[in-house]
Amino acid sequence: MSFFKVNEVDVEDTFAEAFPMVGTRILITAKDEKWALTAAQVATGFASSIIMSPAEAGIERLVPPSETPDGRPGALIHIYHRSVPELKFQVLARLGQCILTCPTARAFDGLPKAKRKMHIGSAVGKFGDGFETIEEMGGRKVYKIPVMQGWFYVEDTLGVVKAVAGGNLLVLGEDEDVTLEGATKAVEAIKKYCKGVVMPFPGGIVRSGSKVGSLKYPKLPASTNHLYCPAIRDKVPDSKVPPGVNSVLEIVINGLNANLVKIAQGVGVLAACDVKGIKMVTAANFGGSLGPFKIYHKEAVEAAKNIYKGM
Repeated sequence: MSFFKVNEVDVEDTFAEAFPMVGTRILITAKDEKWALTAAQVATGFASSIIMSPAEAGIERLVPPSETPDGRPGALIHIYHRSVPELKFQVLARLGQCILTCPTARAFDGLPKAKRKMHIGSAVGKFGDGFETIEEMGGRKVYKIPVMQGWFYVEDTLGVVKAVAGGNLLVLGEDEDVTLEGATKAVEAIKKYCKGVVMPFPGGIVRSGSKVGSLKYPKLPASTNHLYCPAIRDKVPDSKVPPGVNSVLEIVINGLNANLVKIAQGVGVLAACDVKGIKMVTAANFGGSLGPFKIYHKEAVEAAKNIYKGM
């Protein structure tokens, strides 16, 4: 192993192993920020890891009224899947169950410049039972669907891109509180400085990082990353938990392209290393068995240096 220093913290000169997905970005607007965020939170639920969740999803950021088609507050969400048909099914399900049902919410294409589009509005529009109409709003074709509160508006198409999932960093600290602070600062910095990415796990943080497969149970697609579990380091001959480290947390990053993920990963490293008591930052990789993208910490930090200004 080789390392470089960030604020006297050892950062392993290694890479996060990421993998290809397809993704979409939905702009949800509502009467106020509260309801836009409510719809966004519900629509991105149960979507932390494709290992067991039906999709991967997260909230990118809030959007001011000046940047939305209807002049109302908004929130951008991402949804990711392995293929376009699987993605479309999840988008329809989450639109119909979580955004259509949310008071005052509307849904627009968050990737209007994307060349590939999914036709969504016509499918959701059938909920109108023949009373739906097609209109224009903010220069966009939308379906206007009658609901008990009034009207639900959904854009006809949503953009789809070849995306990247699984960028990551592991934060190693002297105890649980310090490590949680370091990981939290990294998440906050990524949200503050980076666009086009989401962190799909609870609060952006994973306490149960996994490895591909299992040592004991052959049918499992993933199991605990035992090499980074401090509680069993005395039982793991090749443990990667160094002395003085008693807690490890992971941040997983999905993005609309690899460069966006790289920058976010670098911002996360820089922010985590600002916290006293963080001993080391590294990344999870599995020798190419997970995915073809190698996002190196050193390159990520260099890409983020001119972006990250501290917290």
